[in-house]
Amino acid sequence: MEEQTGLRKGAWTREEDNILRQCVAKHGEGKWHQIPAAAGLKRCRKSCRLRWLNYLKPDIKRGDFEDAEVDLIIRLHKLLGNRWSLIAGRLPGRTTNDVKNFWNMKQRQENPRRLSNREQKSQDIVK
Repeated sequence: MEEQTGLRKGAWTREEDNILRQCVAKHGEGKWHQIPAAAGLKRCRKSCRLRWLNYLKPDIKRGDFEDAEVDLIIRLHKLLGNRWSLIAGRLPGRTTNDVKNFWNMKQRQENPRRLSNREQKSQDIVK
C-alpha cells in the first residue's frame, strides 16, 4: 500500500512499532519531522506521532475507565464542552482519543436514537 510519494499507509506492523519505539527511545519525543527518516520508516510524521501518542507510549492507561474518571469526564464536559485535549490532560495516562471515544460511545448507549445516517444505513442493511 504505497502511494506515489513512497509513504506507506494502513495498519502498522509489529516491526514498524518496534522501530518507532527504539527511535523515540534514542532521540526522544518531539521533532516528529525527523523521526521517519531517522528510523527508516516509510511513514509520514503525523502517522508516527499519532501511533506513538495513542498506542505505543509506555505510560498510556488502557482498559475500562474507573468510576472516578467517568465522574471527572462528565463534570469537565459540562464545564469545557468537547475540548477533549483539556479533559484528557486532567486524566493521567488517558489519551485525548480514548476520552473522546469513551464519551461518544457513552452518548450512543444512552441515546440509541441518535445514530448517524451512516450507522442507520448499516443497521438497515443488517436487518
